[in-house]
Amino acid sequence: MVKPLDTRLNTLIQQRIDLKTKPLGALGKLEVLAAQLVQIFSQGQTQLDIEQLAITRPAMFVFAGDHGIASQGVSIAPSEVTGQMVANFVQGGAAINVFCRQLGWQLTVVDCGTLVPCEPAPNLRSQRLGDITHAFHKQPAMSEMQLKQGLEYGEQVVMSAIEAGSNVIAFGEMGIGNTSSAAAILAALSGASVELCVGRGTGIDDETLCKKRALIKQALEYHQDKLATPEQILQRLGGFEIVQMVGAMLAVARAQKVIIVDGFISTAAAMLASRIAPHSKQYMVFAHGSMEQGHKLMLEQLNAEPLLHLDMRLGEGTGAALALPLLQAALGFFCEMASFADAHVTQVVDA
Repeated sequence: MVKPLDTRLNTLIQQRIDLKTKPLGALGKLEVLAAQLVQIFSQGQTQLDIEQLAITRPAMFVFAGDHGIASQGVSIAPSEVTGQMVANFVQGGAAINVFCRQLGWQLTVVDCGTLVPCEPAPNLRSQRLGDITHAFHKQPAMSEMQLKQGLEYGEQVVMSAIEAGSNVIAFGEMGIGNTSSAAAILAALSGASVELCVGRGTGIDDETLCKKRALIKQALEYHQDKLATPEQILQRLGGFEIVQMVGAMLAVARAQKVIIVDGFISTAAAMLASRIAPHSKQYMVFAHGSMEQGHKLMLEQLNAEPLLHLDMRLGEGTGAALALPLLQAALGFFCEMASFADAHVTQVVDA
C-alpha cells in the first residue's frame, strides 16, 4: 500500500522557504520542488531536521524491452536495435552513460525482455519476461503471469537500490516500438483520440505515422471490453519494460522515496502507477517535457508540471538524469540559504 504524504510539517516547510533572503516565490519552481523533496525526506519525523536532508546514492534505472508491434513497421529501426543499444549502455557509450558520469547517478540497465539478449555485465540486471511482447493489435501484449512477474521484478530491482541507501530513483527506458505502446496506453487511460496521442516516435514519415495510428486504433477496438483497469491496459497494450517500470515506481512510492520520471514512455508507466495507487503521484518529480506529441497530454492528465523544456525526445532516462542538479539546488537553498533574520536583512514584502 502506498501511503499519502504526512502533511504535518508542511506549514513549517513553507515558512522556512518564505523567510529566505528573497522575495516570496522568487525561486519559482525550485521552491515547489524543495517543498516536495523536504516533505518526502521528512516522512516519519515530527520535527524538521535539516541535517538529515540529503540526496543519497541517486540511482538511474534504464529498463529495456522489445515490442511485437515493431514488426508492423511503426519505427525507423528494427527490433534488433534494442539489444544493440543495451550493449551500448553496458559499455558506457550512450547519452545516458555520459550524463550519469557527469552528474553522479549510479546506472543500472535492466533487460526486461529483448529480442537480442545482452552478454552478462556488472551493471546489467537480467529480468527477462520473454524475448518480445506480442503484437498488441491482434492479441494481448503479455500474459497475466508475465504481468504479475513483471510487477514483482520491477519492485525487486529498485528495492535493492533503496536498501543500499538510495532515496532518489530515476526511470529511463529503451525499446523499439515502445512509443506505440505508450500512445495506446495514453489513449486507453484518457479517452483522447488516437490522432492526439500518437506521434512520430523516433522520426517516422507521414505514411508510417498513418500506419501507426491505424494499428493503435485496431488495438483499442480489439481490446475495448478488456481495458477497464490499469492492470488490464498494461497487460494488453504494455511492454516488458513498461510493466517493470510500473512495479518499480509503486515500490519506490511504498518506500516513500523520490521518483524521477523521464519522458513519454516513463510517463505512461507513471500514469498507470498513479491509477493503481493514486498516492504514488505525490512521490513523483516530472523531469522534462518531451517533444513526443502525446507527452503534453500525459502531463495534463497527471496535472504535472515538468522541470525542464529542452525539446528532447531521446528516452534512455536522459531528461531525468539532467534533473538531478535541480534537485540538489532546491534542497541546497532550503538547507543553506540564510533567512532575513539570520542575515540581518530587512524582509522584502510584496506590494
